[in-house]
Amino acid sequence: MDENTGCGHGRVVAALDGVRMSRHTTGQVILDGIDWTVRAGEHWALLGPNGAGKTSMLRIVGATTFPTTGTVDVLGHRLGRVDVRELRARIGHVSTSQRVPAELTGHTTVLTGHSGTVQPLWKAYDAEVRERAHALLAELQIKELADRPYGVCSGGQRARVLIARALMADPGLLLLDEPFNALDLPSREDLIDTMRHLADSRPELATVTVTHHLEELSPAITHALLLREGRVLARGAVQDVLTQERMTACFGRPIEVTRHAGRWLARSGGFA
Repeated sequence: MDENTGCGHGRVVAALDGVRMSRHTTGQVILDGIDWTVRAGEHWALLGPNGAGKTSMLRIVGATTFPTTGTVDVLGHRLGRVDVRELRARIGHVSTSQRVPAELTGHTTVLTGHSGTVQPLWKAYDAEVRERAHALLAELQIKELADRPYGVCSGGQRARVLIARALMADPGLLLLDEPFNALDLPSREDLIDTMRHLADSRPELATVTVTHHLEELSPAITHALLLREGRVLARGAVQDVLTQERMTACFGRPIEVTRHAGRWLARSGGFA
């Protein structure tokens, strides 16, 4: 296992120590012996085969579930000793499975990030909050979606609206659960550009992105963690983790990894 976690100078945003998670009903172990630290300004990719435990890791870091054993600290608070509702309000979460009413406009959808609700709470949005929502839409280069119903937005547009929504709370940690799911190539590239912009414009923001494809990783990604069967196979600086040997071990078949201009490519086949 790679113990390198980069420079190590940033403020700790999330720390998992000896985390184990098992199903209450069957006792099946989902995560086992997880040690992981995320610091401010770090951008992590979380990769592994289906069933490796990636979503469970994200839920624990997002304070939406608790480990069976071990400790979890997020944004300076330990799970089990903090009101998780207040903690969740400081964590941005983006998932293509999020339920957003189709009739809400892009601006209204972003506004709901301020109140942390699915439906808008109009009394909670003063002029400053409304302007902040407009500013985020402009920052992510989707201000034309302000009056467009969410239901008719493309997949890429929805993803960027959801990121703007997550940023309304000015989170210290942004979690993205397969944000590139079902996007076409132009939409994927737009979203990658968005992630690179966030890394540049918010130097203290830490992000964790769950993905299946190296091609979806932004050049801003600094770190990677490989999960296999609920255990950490490797973690650390992205260039040390995303190697042919480690990717092959993680996914159980020969995988060739290349990098060009900060972008990654993985392919499987009968190469030498």
